[in-house]
Amino acid sequence: MDRSTGRTRPLRRLAAVSALILSLALITPVQAGAGVTDGEDGTGMPVPAPPRVSDASLRFTDVGDSSLSFARTAIKYVAVDRQWMTDYGTERFRPKIQETRGLFARSVVEAFAPTEATDPDITFTDLDRSDPFWAYANVAVKLGWMQRTKDGAFKAGSPVTMMAVHYALVSALPLGAEVAGLDAIHTADDYTFEHPAKFAQILLGMRLHFRYNHPSEGADVTPQDPLSRAEVAFSLWSAATTTRYDIATLSKYRDITLPAIAPYKRAFVEFGLKFVGYPYVWGGDWYQKTPSGYCCGAQPQGGFDCSGLMWWDLKEPAGGYNNRSIRGYAGWSIPQRASADMAGVGKKISYGGARPGDLMFYDGDNNGTVDHVDVFLGNGWALDSSSGQGGVTILRVGEGWYNDHFVHARSVMN
Repeated sequence: MDRSTGRTRPLRRLAAVSALILSLALITPVQAGAGVTDGEDGTGMPVPAPPRVSDASLRFTDVGDSSLSFARTAIKYVAVDRQWMTDYGTERFRPKIQETRGLFARSVVEAFAPTEATDPDITFTDLDRSDPFWAYANVAVKLGWMQRTKDGAFKAGSPVTMMAVHYALVSALPLGAEVAGLDAIHTADDYTFEHPAKFAQILLGMRLHFRYNHPSEGADVTPQDPLSRAEVAFSLWSAATTTRYDIATLSKYRDITLPAIAPYKRAFVEFGLKFVGYPYVWGGDWYQKTPSGYCCGAQPQGGFDCSGLMWWDLKEPAGGYNNRSIRGYAGWSIPQRASADMAGVGKKISYGGARPGDLMFYDGDNNGTVDHVDVFLGNGWALDSSSGQGGVTILRVGEGWYNDHFVHARSVMN
């Protein structure tokens, strides 16, 4: 949505803790033109903030910083109510340091497979049986939640990334069919799209809100970035409190068949898939922190708002904006940066007439003004970046909020 509104909308209601514990038992083993910095807030119903937790109930002396308020409920859940992340004793949680792969293996195994036996055939070049992380690393690898390097190392002391966390947590949930469906995203004439490793797990983790969308974009992370212990606590809590209903809402990902499309349209789809999981960044239209002298408004972290993603995926080089060397194809004319301005380009098209590559426009406030845009992939699917989702995902636009607020589509491809 337009930045001027400053509004977001939640995508799901967080259940009470008692209901979440029951669910756990059921599903687990135990800018308007070049140089303009305008951005847009995204769309979808807002995700409510976690319930407030008092300092006294947390016990830890190092979690009172206001920047950690997003994770306090999660920290209490994973390190006070349960012993999944009590790695530094009962007084310090150390929320701002990077979490290691060893500690994450311990927490995810304790959370989802505490009684799983180790596999004596799984060994590591950098861990032996006497190491305190060996058993956790062994089980995590045995269950396919984490991987060894090519030389057989686990690297327990290395930072764990957002990608690795989403992969492990989605793998620990009953989402195998959804992962398989996303991995096989294809066209009706049997073209299977290329996409990054762990793309499916990253996307499903985004849809389940495993990553917090920070008000300060500089605090957001991309899939390749290491996570702090506070971020990991939030992700682990979100996964552990996922309900059967949450899982059921993702069932449409079991089969994503797009229409048969021309090779040049395949290219734009595959480029977009590379950035699934990148954070929502207000005014963002670049994949990393922008350098000095960047044409179109500095951003502190790689990521995209709704119209910025359209520039990144579709806009031809113009006005100083040029990502052709990264993208590999020229793009198309999209002269304006804000969705309301983009909505006036080209011929209006109904939902039924939309084709892959068309821009889809929405009026989130029902006030006659377009305030959100995404790009149609076909058969009800779109590539979208919104504050409600926390960043770039693929989702259905022929139903729910998107269907209710759809205004029109426009074709920008020649």
